[in-house]
Amino acid sequence: MSVPNLRAVWPVLAWCGALLYPAVLFVTMANRQAGFVTLEVVASAVLTALVLSMLPRWPLPILLVLVVAWTGAVLEYANGTGFALEMAVVGVAIGYIASVRRRRVSIGAAAAALVVQGMTVYAFLQNARDQFLMTAVLVVMASWTAGNSVRMRRRHAEALRAREQEQAFTEERLRIARELHDMVAHSVGIIAIQAGVGGRVIETQPAEARKALAAIEATSRDTLASLRRMLTGLRREGTLGPAPGLDDLARLAAATRDAGVRVDVRRTGARRELPSDVDLCAYRVVQEALTNVVRHAGVEECRVTIGYREDGLEIEVEDEGSGGVVGSGFGIVGMRERVALVRGEFAAGPRPGGRGFRVTARIPA
Repeated sequence: MSVPNLRAVWPVLAWCGALLYPAVLFVTMANRQAGFVTLEVVASAVLTALVLSMLPRWPLPILLVLVVAWTGAVLEYANGTGFALEMAVVGVAIGYIASVRRRRVSIGAAAAALVVQGMTVYAFLQNARDQFLMTAVLVVMASWTAGNSVRMRRRHAEALRAREQEQAFTEERLRIARELHDMVAHSVGIIAIQAGVGGRVIETQPAEARKALAAIEATSRDTLASLRRMLTGLRREGTLGPAPGLDDLARLAAATRDAGVRVDVRRTGARRELPSDVDLCAYRVVQEALTNVVRHAGVEECRVTIGYREDGLEIEVEDEGSGGVVGSGFGIVGMRERVALVRGEFAAGPRPGGRGFRVTARIPA
């Protein structure tokens, strides 16, 4: 018989065994007075294992089969041993049902099983009825509590996984938002300034206008290439390719100079290779800070200082312009979030004396 056919026939065979189970168990217990027959005991054990293995697929019907089978068995084996076996097997079923079904369903199933067991105790056991009834209550409660605890732990674990997944989605969305903001805002700011310059001098200084248009073209191409790289990486569910870092500061400074602000880049300490996340974070902080200088400071020059320390990296971008108030845009927020993700410290605000603006970041590396 092929595997697909066996899978189709298996439920029928299993239920045939389950329906035979009460009769086989009853015969086994009925013949005990002449001594248990090995074949009957083995058959009862095998069918018990079979019926219990059917619990995951049909928990409530199988509980009914177990209760009926063992109630009949106790009719012929009305002593403590028979009743203890009944409590053990039925307790396993109650515990499993409590672990996979809603609390209302599992409590109803446990209560029904307990009522049947109680009636069996008072109907067929002559000695120590109260003790057996108390034992039945304790076994049912313990089985239900254990199963319900498993269910609650599983639900808690599922809730944690869902929360972690949601948090991962949120972090990824914020990461993409920061990348887009840092990438596009800087470029668009330079394009806007160059377009304004070109519009003012297009008639009086055609050469300067052409220079502004060339800067707009170069900036647009760089931004388009970066966006294409990001979108390609997202579509392929892979990395986004080589990310910019502090080695690209010269190109960033040149683009900022084309926008009308000269950038004095200073490096202190022994230069060394940085972790990729730190390198990208440092570059984006400098990029966003320079974007703010171009947009808000109203100055012709600014200073960028990169300090390599034994315990990390220090970044400082400052100007002497008029942008001395922290705004409510996404730039400062994005820089602070980036630095926090690499366990660094970030500060932004007016310089001492009130003239100019300063952005600082300290990143362990």
